[in-house]
Amino acid sequence: MSKHLNIVILGGGESGVGTALLAKAKGYTVFVSDKGKIKEKYKTVLINNAIDWEEGMHTEVRILKADVVMKSPGIPDSVPLVKLLKLQKVPVISEIEFAVQFTNATIVGITGSNGKTTTAVLTHHILKQELNVGLAGNIGDSFAKQILEHDFKNYVLEISSFQLDGIIKFKPDIAVLTNITPDHLDRYEYQFEKYIDSKFRIALNQTKEDYLIYDADDEVIVNWLEKNKIQAQLLPFSLTKKIENGAYWENDNIIITIDNDKIIMPSNNLTLEGKHNVKNAMAASTVAHLLKIRKQTIRESLENFQGVEHRLEHVLKINKVQYINDSKATNVNATYYALESMETPTVWIVGGTDKGNEYKELYQFINEKVKAIICLGVDNAKLLESFGGMVDVITETQSMSEAVKMAYKLANPGDSVLLSPACASFDLFESYEDRGRQFKDAVRNL
Repeated sequence: MSKHLNIVILGGGESGVGTALLAKAKGYTVFVSDKGKIKEKYKTVLINNAIDWEEGMHTEVRILKADVVMKSPGIPDSVPLVKLLKLQKVPVISEIEFAVQFTNATIVGITGSNGKTTTAVLTHHILKQELNVGLAGNIGDSFAKQILEHDFKNYVLEISSFQLDGIIKFKPDIAVLTNITPDHLDRYEYQFEKYIDSKFRIALNQTKEDYLIYDADDEVIVNWLEKNKIQAQLLPFSLTKKIENGAYWENDNIIITIDNDKIIMPSNNLTLEGKHNVKNAMAASTVAHLLKIRKQTIRESLENFQGVEHRLEHVLKINKVQYINDSKATNVNATYYALESMETPTVWIVGGTDKGNEYKELYQFINEKVKAIICLGVDNAKLLESFGGMVDVITETQSMSEAVKMAYKLANPGDSVLLSPACASFDLFESYEDRGRQFKDAVRNL
């Protein structure tokens, strides 16, 4: 994209303000417009950098004059203003599309319905032992801001489908696709195919010099790859079959081969529990192997990695009951992994804003492992209907402290209490982080 003079940024959050700073430094005229309130910390940055902004409204006349618009991933393509911009042929792009033109770094882009945060943080954890590397995207400081302040030689980017919807030329040197299960269907007209296509945009611009690492056990991914041609070199990983070029699991070892260069790592020393984390480890190790990180470094990093907050995070043990915070499980598939990894009778806290969820795949684990269900949401009707006959105790509440107190009463020594909501958090909480922190506070207050 050639240098435009006039950029409008919709949304004054982390990605919006980061883009504003980078754009200003590169000589653009910048205007930030947020329909809601801009947080104080971001407002201060805009004021200190003399960047023009507005909140509580969008001044259309001004926005429609833009040469390019960067839209925050939280704003759907379906809002009238975005439709109007597209009608007038104004490019509407995401932060990663804007920022990437100002760096020559090697980019590792990681997407998927689940596991992308853990895989991104784990990949960064391994790479930073030997490389100059930043972690950005959906996580931490914005990509744009890091390019401005550090310009690392490598970046690991956790990328959501919403960010991929706003790319034109962006391409990662190494793309990772952890899995694809129905999620955010409310943003894709409830059509799973549209969401799948959105995820595969990560490989849209890749060439035969680039790599796509993906889960070969995921039927959705495998079927899509059979029907569509992509240029990148494919490096699958699998728990169930032998892979010649890529990674597989055999006798508790992770075996990775890239162009006949093989490494073998024992998986029984991984700090992360659960089969899905063996997959996350395979994906991260494949990236590290591609980037020539030493085998010993990869092995040690996998064994000392501490995990991600709000993702199957062991909070406390009280009266021999383990409390686990999995607030990051905002869809059914994430909760599937959580329940699959439970090894004790479980009191399960579930609920929130439903995104068109289908709960059937959880039934086997509920029958096997769940002794009581606490529904935590404004509207729990669908949950009560789905799980009503499956457990002896199913109750509902509208506050976290209440939910945790109920769980405390229902759990016996040797049980676990699992917060794994399978839903978005916005009915009762600001975000899944807020939900997770409230859970941890309530547990500590017991």
